[in-house]
Amino acid sequence: PPPAPPPAGRPPAGKEVTAPMPGKILRIEASVGQAVKEGDVLIIIEAMKMEQNITAPAAGTVVSIDVAAGDVVNTGDVVAHI
Repeated sequence: PPPAPPPAGRPPAGKEVTAPMPGKILRIEASVGQAVKEGDVLIIIEAMKMEQNITAPAAGTVVSIDVAAGDVVNTGDVVAHI
């Protein structure tokens, strides 16, 4: 039989992109459905009064952006799926 779809409430399929450090989301640079290359900037976070880029860990298509500008994230929080 074909595999069952993921249950509701489960994260989307794809590679998780996580916050490398605690901070506040300043800007979302990518959009759902956008094709990205490894290293493309997805999200900009402010940490320790400096802007840090969160980049795509691999080439692919952005499946979800799981944060919004102004959100506060901790190290390891999932911010997007590729």
